[in-house]
Amino acid sequence: MSDLISFEINKNNVAILTLNDPGKLNALSMAMITQIHSKIKDINEGKTNARCLVITGEGKGFCSGANLVDNPGSADISKLDMGAALNSHYHPMLIDLKNLNIPFITAVNGPAAGAGCSLAIIGDLVYASKSAYFYQAFKFIGLVPDASSTYILPRKIGMARAMELSLLGEKISSEKALSWGLINDVFSDPNFMIEVMDIATEIANGPTVAYSLTRKLYWDSLSNDFETQLSAESAAQSVAGKTEDCYNGIVAFLQKKKPNFQGK
Repeated sequence: MSDLISFEINKNNVAILTLNDPGKLNALSMAMITQIHSKIKDINEGKTNARCLVITGEGKGFCSGANLVDNPGSADISKLDMGAALNSHYHPMLIDLKNLNIPFITAVNGPAAGAGCSLAIIGDLVYASKSAYFYQAFKFIGLVPDASSTYILPRKIGMARAMELSLLGEKISSEKALSWGLINDVFSDPNFMIEVMDIATEIANGPTVAYSLTRKLYWDSLSNDFETQLSAESAAQSVAGKTEDCYNGIVAFLQKKKPNFQGK
């Protein structure tokens, strides 16, 4: 199997996962999703020293969506089950990504369309280059938004804008995405990855256990009632309060020094 992604962990404990099929604008094939999922599982199983993950695309785009010629042997399109690939490949990967034990950033360096748009907007923090755009292209091939879009979009930008994005299928510029609250910031193309990596490094130097608990609290809050969420906060705080980073952070605070978090 050829490498459809690249994966490295730099000296600052930032993992960079790059979709690496630029000739197809990094379209998501089943093989690529399998490779992405493998690296996500490595992180969650503690096989890396990563304390922040950055997902980006090689070349001029982030991801053009699903690779529609992924199965060239399937001559009869009418017999294809478009939902089967979601259940077998996309959903397991997305669930493990949602449950990642470190924070992750999506660095949208160009067009993000269809399932590529879904992947782009699921990041804990989403940054886009000025030339990037977001495109819910499903309607143009008679399909519904998938890969978590119908869950993420209304929660990030509200029902009205989610419907607009999906039903009209217009390309949303990075600046408009920022004004809608879909992403966190826009950086110039020449400095894009420099800006993103500065933020990723700051996160990687932070209290990793607390970050992991924070991610879970926010995700769970989307379905919890108020009292359940308060209980979840107290339980998480009990765990965070027993970490080395908490102890070191409190000592540094009392001594008016900058904490040196170790991710433990």
